[in-house]
Amino acid sequence: MIKLFAGVIPMELRHLRYFIAVAEELNFTRAALRVGIGQPPLSQQIRDLEKELGASLFRRLPHGVELTRVGEAFLPEARAVLDQANRAARTAQRASRGEYGRLRVGFTGSAAFRPEVPAAIRDFRRRYPHVDLTLEEAPTADLIERLMTGDLDAAFVRPGRSNPEGMRVRDLGAEAMMAVLPAAHRLARSSSIPFAALAGEPLVLFPRTAGPGFFDAIMEACRRAGFEPVLGSVAPQLTSVANLVAAGMGVSVVPESVAQVRVQGVRYRRLTGEPPVAHLVLVTRLVEESIVVSNFLGLVSARG
Repeated sequence: MIKLFAGVIPMELRHLRYFIAVAEELNFTRAALRVGIGQPPLSQQIRDLEKELGASLFRRLPHGVELTRVGEAFLPEARAVLDQANRAARTAQRASRGEYGRLRVGFTGSAAFRPEVPAAIRDFRRRYPHVDLTLEEAPTADLIERLMTGDLDAAFVRPGRSNPEGMRVRDLGAEAMMAVLPAAHRLARSSSIPFAALAGEPLVLFPRTAGPGFFDAIMEACRRAGFEPVLGSVAPQLTSVANLVAAGMGVSVVPESVAQVRVQGVRYRRLTGEPPVAHLVLVTRLVEESIVVSNFLGLVSARG
């Protein structure tokens, strides 16, 4: 039921559809065929509508009908109400398919360099242009916390030793790590170097609190190679590592995708032996009811 005219007249949408059909056909027989009911029921529905309105909408003629002045005034309003009802129905249907709503995605600084991440964001925006999509860069630990508190819906992060409680983790694969060296460093002369060759070199890394899994993987790789790492300067974030290496603060190890960051005075070299690898995962809440988030997960999975 809908209410028109300050809420005093209850009216069903079908009454409006029947009225518009008769008003456009100006013939009850053709209008009845158009709306798919018999002519007598259609005539009765129009009489019921006129009774509710307290006015005649049609003037009966020998071979059809014509609109009265009331009918002429009522027609554009009836069309507008029906159009609005149809728009509302379409909006509800699109919302139920996740075509409306919001999606808040977080990512670590290094994750942004993996081609899968910008590609997933780009594809989602193209496929769901009416979803309010926001992006936030932060360390892994902060992103997980924001997922837990409901401030984010999904996050691309470097995983830790175990999956966060209450979270679903989707593995997006691993990538090789590369050495970051000052251009004048003796090891920079080779196209690849053994990981063990970094022994004794001060390592420029970001804080363990920002990405414990990633940090620990580097430490473990050093010990597997037979040396205890020497920790040098701390970079505020992974993308700042190259700048500190260029300043002569030490050497570092970064995911291969981060080698896109070109800094004067720095060389990236492939590592041999048993270097660490950098994993990337997409994390969402284990219990997730949002169809928008489900659509995003499906799109990322389809790409993988």
